Amino acid sequence: MSILKEFRDFAIKGNVVDMAVGVIIGAAFGKIVSSLVADVVMPPIGLLLGNVDFSNLVVTLRDAKGDVPAVAIRYGAFINTVLDFAIVAAAIFFVVRQMNRLKKPPTATTPATRDCPRCLMSVPAKATRCGHCTSELNAT
Repeated sequence: MSILKEFRDFAIKGNVVDMAVGVIIGAAFGKIVSSLVADVVMPPIGLLLGNVDFSNLVVTLRDAKGDVPAVAIRYGAFINTVLDFAIVAAAIFFVVRQMNRLKKPPTATTPATRDCPRCLMSVPAKATRCGHCTSELNAT
């Protein structure tokens, strides 16, 4: 089997295509959540904390010198990323929760027929007398 044929067989499997679609939609959803956190959630939180812009919060370890950039720990960006993750995790949790609610548990169905205890022939479940041996059937 050639490598190209093997790759084609792998790539056209349904679960690989589904996974690719999920990754693409997930990336787009991630951008939406990042915008939600950076543009909607963090400004009011920053305002409540005294006009703090989280994306600019850094601890500078070494200042910039000439062409050498500053070395800094950008913990504000980390806070934004953690909030992004928390919102994505919550959204996925609620989607999965709703999907599980929509799945109906299997309902117990009553059989359409039952066996006569005397002749063991199949009779309708609502029958009161066996059509084969004419014996009376108990209601169940």
